[in-house]
Amino acid sequence: MRAILRRYLPALVLVILVVAVQITLSATRQEFYMTQLTMAAYYTMVALGLCLLMGYAGQVSLGHAGFFAIGGYSSALIAGLGAAAAVSIPAAVLVTAAAALLVGIPVLRLRGHYLAMATLAFGIIVLRVLQGTPFFGGADGLSNVGAYPLFAGLAISGRRALRVQNYYIAWSLVTIGLLLAINLVSSRVGRALRAINGNEDAASAMGVNVARYKLATFVLSAIYAGVGGACLVHFSAGIGPGEAAVMKSVRYVALVAAGGMGSLSGTLAVSAALTFLSLRGVFGLYDDAVFGGILLVIMLFAPHGLPGMLAGVRARRSARRSAS
Repeated sequence: MRAILRRYLPALVLVILVVAVQITLSATRQEFYMTQLTMAAYYTMVALGLCLLMGYAGQVSLGHAGFFAIGGYSSALIAGLGAAAAVSIPAAVLVTAAAALLVGIPVLRLRGHYLAMATLAFGIIVLRVLQGTPFFGGADGLSNVGAYPLFAGLAISGRRALRVQNYYIAWSLVTIGLLLAINLVSSRVGRALRAINGNEDAASAMGVNVARYKLATFVLSAIYAGVGGACLVHFSAGIGPGEAAVMKSVRYVALVAAGGMGSLSGTLAVSAALTFLSLRGVFGLYDDAVFGGILLVIMLFAPHGLPGMLAGVRARRSARRSAS
């Protein structure tokens, strides 16, 4: 029982925090913060998926902003068909998964910086196609995207009257994504991914189908990004090619690195906090520089992310107390 509680404790803490934040903001009449918190939740979905890919499968991707954009644009275009609005998000997720499968089959044969360069090239291709194709709205992107209908009058929408409901919808999706990721990394699949991360050749010698696991994790991480993009486009009522920009992908990598490559809870916490501050305009014109700087500092001084750095500080303090 204790093992189960310890396993799902991050999800429980997340639920408590989400409810506490909403009650606090409503009580202080600062519900407007929920708009950025809702958007931060959808961006955090990308970071969670990338954490699985980087932290457990050991594969670096600099193209996940492209999958986010594919999910968003696909849902917006399908919703524009009218009758297909109710299936726009599931269909967009399938399109994203198919794109990840097509990209992953040849790309995942590469390793290290070659893989990073290949995924970076994919992201650039997506960006340029979106910018240069009138069907996708060119540089202006797509606008006037309708709400996504759910049930009982609920919808994924940026309408002020549905602000609280959408806050809970977004963070419920993050909670579900976190639970799925926890179950995955705690299973036999998770052990296989950690073996691949440690040494691909050794994992293969032990009978792990390295290619299949890497591809499956790549597609799953892209699905997380596609869900985030598909939901955000209905909440924001539009999307632009900037969502596929290279710096967006760098941001996601920076968030995962800062949260700890193999720490789902750390990635979630860091992503939610920094993305919210970014959306609030706290970093101003230095927004991209902040995320680039975070990645540089983490790689140089804290390769295990903020959780690893804090654990190291606690260990040193404990060692000093023991020595004294």
